[in-house]
Amino acid sequence: MGDSLKVLNRQIVSCELCSRLRDYGREVARVKRRAYLDWKYWGRPVPGFGDPRARVLLIGLAPGAHGANRTGRMFTGDRSGDFLYRALYETGFASQAESRTRQDGLELRDAYITAAARCAPPDNKPLREELAACRPYLERELGLLKDVRVVVALGAVALRAYLGILRDRGAIQSLARFPFGHHRIYHPGPGLPVLIASYHPSQQNTSTGKLTAAMLREVLEAARKLL
Repeated sequence: MGDSLKVLNRQIVSCELCSRLRDYGREVARVKRRAYLDWKYWGRPVPGFGDPRARVLLIGLAPGAHGANRTGRMFTGDRSGDFLYRALYETGFASQAESRTRQDGLELRDAYITAAARCAPPDNKPLREELAACRPYLERELGLLKDVRVVVALGAVALRAYLGILRDRGAIQSLARFPFGHHRIYHPGPGLPVLIASYHPSQQNTSTGKLTAAMLREVLEAARKLL
């Protein structure tokens, strides 16, 4: 199982399907942010990260331009990641509360993190066709992560990406039965993982109090209880 995920992740890293996203990621890596001038930016598509036998799958939106696009690991190196990994640590899914680099020793326990888009998009807004091009990677992850019992969708885009796969597989009839809302829990159907929707831990959501640390912890605690 782990080897198959490794193969998939190598394919993700080498992907060149979306020229707009690849051009943007490379340009951000070339120009850099002043605080990270001494960094060698990753500047490529970002693979999934976590426990190959995870029972909880978290789906985000896309790598941050100066976060995962810089470090090469999902939710690593920016404030969204700080917020998420602290909550994962406090609920027992992560070995440490901070994630700064790919080599910082962080391990996920019973959790795996992926995203609807694997390249950093301008203004954090991937286009519909870019999400469609990236979707097969998420589909393959769902097939390889055979122990997943709970899916946590971080944001409306992630929710639609996951539900779109279920719909096209014939597992659900439509997306209308699953409106987005924070801490909404759905049981899509027999044999399918329980689905929890959550606000995305974006800086916009966390700085305004739309998503608090307690709210995110409650979502992850609910995921653990469902296991």
